[in-house]
Parts: sequence; structure tokens; C-alpha cells
Amino acid sequence: MSHAGAPRVEIFPHADCEGIDLDLLASQVLAALPFCLESCGGEEPVLPELAEVEVSLIDDATIAEVHGEFMDDPTPTDVITFHHGEILVSLDTARREGPGHGNSPEDETLLYIIHGLLHLNGHTDLREPDRTAMHLAQEAILDLVRRPESGLLSEGNR
Repeated sequence: MSHAGAPRVEIFPHADCEGIDLDLLASQVLAALPFCLESCGGEEPVLPELAEVEVSLIDDATIAEVHGEFMDDPTPTDVITFHHGEILVSLDTARREGPGHGNSPEDETLLYIIHGLLHLNGHTDLREPDRTAMHLAQEAILDLVRRPESGLLSEGNR
């Protein structure tokens, strides 16, 4: 799935996706992509140059292993983004953390993917005020995409 001039985004389910509508998630990611491309962070963006972004939906054990290998922290996390265009999302974390943020597991998963796309477009959350700016951008994009009245998810976009 892609928009003209944007990378193709592929979602690969490698964990239990019960309760996650993968077709809806794919259409929401497609709707979010142009907004992510418009929201440039302060670092060098790679998203506009990528032909494809791969999103892998994984469990906590798998993301903890990757987190330990690449970031020296063997604990589970929500999302890990690699600048070659790979985004890893923990569905276990989305299910656990979503309700505390007022999100369904599907919306929390979408939020994590948006977060990864923003990292690819130059956003960083390592320090303030960048962290706050990134979080405001991802929440705004999530709100735009999940609001049915926005018209972004009309039948023509599904």
C-alpha cells in the first residue's frame, strides 16, 4: 500500500493478532502516511527516500530480544525503528498499554506505527523539546486518521 511519491508500507503479522483488524490497520496506516511525510522533525529524514517500509507486528519476547541486541536494554518496549525502513511493534505492549492511554489495542498499534514513521521522517524523542513535539504530532495524526468524520477512511481509501 502506498500513495504516489510515498514509500509502500507492508505489514507483517508475526504474533497473535487476535482483536486487530489488519485490513483496517493497513488502511489507517495508508491514511496516516501523508501526514507523517508532512511532519518533518529536526533530524535527517529518510522516509521520503525509502521505497518501502516494513512493519512487523511482534510479541514482547521478540521485541525485548531486539531491544537488548541493538540498544543494550533487554526489556520489552513499544516500538523500534530502523532507518533502513523497518518498524517493529509489540502487540503485547499495545494491548497492555493502550487502555491506560485511552486507546484500544488497535489504536495503540496504529499510534506505534505512526511513531515509527515519524522517526523515519526526522523526529526524535531522546530529549526535550523534541520529545513533546513528536508526541503532539503523533497524537494529532492518530486523531485525524481514526475520526470517521474526517473522511480519510472513505470507501475509496480502504
